Amino acid sequence: MTTVITSGKTIDDAIAEGLTRLSASKEQVQVQILQQPSKGFLGLFGAKPAKVELTLLSSKPTVQIPSSPAVPVSLEDRSTASPSITEIADKEGSASTHSHDEAIQFVKEVGQSIGLELEVDIKRNRDGYTMNISGNDLGLLIGRRGQTLDALQYLVNIVANRYSDKYVRILLDAENFRERRRKTLEDLADRLAGRVIRSGKEVVLEPMSSQERKVIHAKLQNHARVKTISKGEEPNRRVVITLR
Repeated sequence: MTTVITSGKTIDDAIAEGLTRLSASKEQVQVQILQQPSKGFLGLFGAKPAKVELTLLSSKPTVQIPSSPAVPVSLEDRSTASPSITEIADKEGSASTHSHDEAIQFVKEVGQSIGLELEVDIKRNRDGYTMNISGNDLGLLIGRRGQTLDALQYLVNIVANRYSDKYVRILLDAENFRERRRKTLEDLADRLAGRVIRSGKEVVLEPMSSQERKVIHAKLQNHARVKTISKGEEPNRRVVITLR
């Protein structure tokens, strides 16, 4: 039997290269995965390509199409037919899953680079996906007021969309930090609104991300006596609470 070993950026790329060299279809070969691809830390260090071994089978499998009379049709011939709706959906789902896998692998590699063993769970939400990180000493990954987590979230979205045809939005969370931070900001908004009412003077908050500014705006948008505005340029844009 004829055997070739090929490599590529992904498993599918490596298989495609092998099929080209064997002049065969996927149904005509046996595939053994020798090495999973790895991009290394930050996609730069320790990267490894996918590596597979393809063995050409001795005979071409056939499938019987019920007709009169029955005619054996090679699976190789079927590969040229137009894809079905199911096949298209499977392809799109596979691309989405690949993006998720890329993002999960990236987060785990970042954790390993600072000595953390991380578990990652990803779920669909209204705006895209939420990726929840669990493990020990996650304070290193969250950072002061979530600044490190926000920076990592930015990189995760770049990684997830690097090979995706459709934009994927990922919210990164750790130890339920996003919910705890939202509650902290809402309590802060209430306290500062009270201060503005008592003093009659506006309060300017410290610079915040757009996500955190939205929490303050949302909390006070229906307040009877104060209102909020944003001023300044990123990354120093701030929320101002003032009397109506």
